[in-house]
Amino acid sequence: MSNPLALISLKNPWHLLATGFGSGLAPFVPGTIGTLASVPFYFLLVQLPTPLYLFAVLAACVIGIKICDQTSKDMGVHDHGSIVWDEFAGFWITMSIVPLLHLAPFDWRWPVAGFVLFRFFDMVKPWPISWLDKQVHGGFGIMLDDIVAGLMALGCLWALGYYLGWL
Repeated sequence: MSNPLALISLKNPWHLLATGFGSGLAPFVPGTIGTLASVPFYFLLVQLPTPLYLFAVLAACVIGIKICDQTSKDMGVHDHGSIVWDEFAGFWITMSIVPLLHLAPFDWRWPVAGFVLFRFFDMVKPWPISWLDKQVHGGFGIMLDDIVAGLMALGCLWALGYYLGWL
């Protein structure tokens, strides 16, 4: 079987976005590197008014279905590790606590804790994330488990902030 990475091109806009502008092509822990690559974009997005931030995240999730589906089909592999657009969207969902609660957008505690929590849920995949990962396929399935991981991390980030007195 050929190398699935040989079947994608960063000149293709679907592939460029799916690989998180190439961050998903990292030779090790591409999901973590992809999430890390989403952080500067978060710092740009969080400066938008809250409704626009939420709209941008929703748009990233919806268009992400097509981005991930097309790239997955082009590679001939479902949810290849190099596809990290879902990590981008999941992290941005986690971080929606900042604009929703009107928190300081550049307070380092939130993105660091959000990063760790999102990566935990995305890697460990507790139920229902593991079930969704196995049962829902295509671009929707690629996006859905990370959307749920982002929502679970968001809830935990709120609880962490509440109990640590950050709120």
